[in-house]
Amino acid sequence: MKFTLSATDPHTKARAGVVVTDHGEIPTPVFMPVGTAGSVKAVHQRELETDILAKIILGNTYHLYLRPGLALLEQAGGLHKLIGWQLPILTDSGGYQVYSLGANRKITEEGVIFKSHIDGSRHVFTPEGVMDIQRTIGADIIMAFDECTPYPCERTYAKKSMDLTHRWLQRCVTRMDATTGKYGYSQALFPIVQGSVYKDLRIQSAEFITNQNQPGNAIGGLSVGEPHELMYEMTEVVCTILPATKPRYLMGVGTPENILECIALGIDMFDCVMPTRNARNGMLFTSQGIINIRNEKWKDDLSPIDPEMSNYASTHYSKAYLRHLIISKEILGAQIASIHNLAFYLWLVTEARKQIIAGTFSTWKNKMVKLVSQRV
Repeated sequence: MKFTLSATDPHTKARAGVVVTDHGEIPTPVFMPVGTAGSVKAVHQRELETDILAKIILGNTYHLYLRPGLALLEQAGGLHKLIGWQLPILTDSGGYQVYSLGANRKITEEGVIFKSHIDGSRHVFTPEGVMDIQRTIGADIIMAFDECTPYPCERTYAKKSMDLTHRWLQRCVTRMDATTGKYGYSQALFPIVQGSVYKDLRIQSAEFITNQNQPGNAIGGLSVGEPHELMYEMTEVVCTILPATKPRYLMGVGTPENILECIALGIDMFDCVMPTRNARNGMLFTSQGIINIRNEKWKDDLSPIDPEMSNYASTHYSKAYLRHLIISKEILGAQIASIHNLAFYLWLVTEARKQIIAGTFSTWKNKMVKLVSQRV
């Protein structure tokens, strides 16, 4: 994997770059649709590529390990071939899912013992095992196995968890160095900065992660309930330490406003379930603000969902039609809304990239933050 910087904004820390993988190039900043179990919910792979213009999608180690399982993934030749997706894939290590299991998991020095949310069966994830699983899944970008701390979190626990994540990371690096991919293309490991909302811990973690000298780096443990101001503060601190020559991935973030503010802080890559999850409930993100399509005010509105996105498929449909589908609980409603929201997120980061290259990002960002965060 290679990363090159194309431009930097003169007034912020925003960057435009290109991540090059064996499955294609990823212009940054980029938003990555979440396909947890090998499917971006309610969206065809064809639509991801041609209507949404996604350059990379996510899979999840925990979910794919449980279903459909490693045997089928290896038999198919990896996740790309199983799902019919030719572009890059990133896999989350499953650390966040293990964190969310609560009483159904136990964290030890060796790894995590957990019960499946599907059938209650017992499983063990170790750093080495998670690297092997991601090798089998076949992702282009592999995440290190980490513990995601909750918010709020006592400093003592945050420090203990961070140190464990660092020890696990060293085992991940050793395993990756000792193994090769199964399907004939390269796979890059991204370590994850932790440390909750404690500045000194975030600095320690960012320095430790930088010293591992991996192809890219991620920031985890944010967007877990902390105030946005704290998220921005921790992100800014970490971005001053992580090397500018490598891509920076802020995991699980977030709203359009969050994305714009964090691009300004130097983040290159984002993912979040929000565009698809909220779409299925009738919440639409647009260039003019947030729409609850269930509201009566859209009943007779035959205008496009977002006229600004004239080149995208969702503009073929009116607000009134989409409201009718959502209210009627038609499956097509969830599909159109999901395609629209994902297309909007991709439109937003693509526009951000254009503005960075043009040197006008700061002014544009300040205007857009106000627009995209308001209720319409």
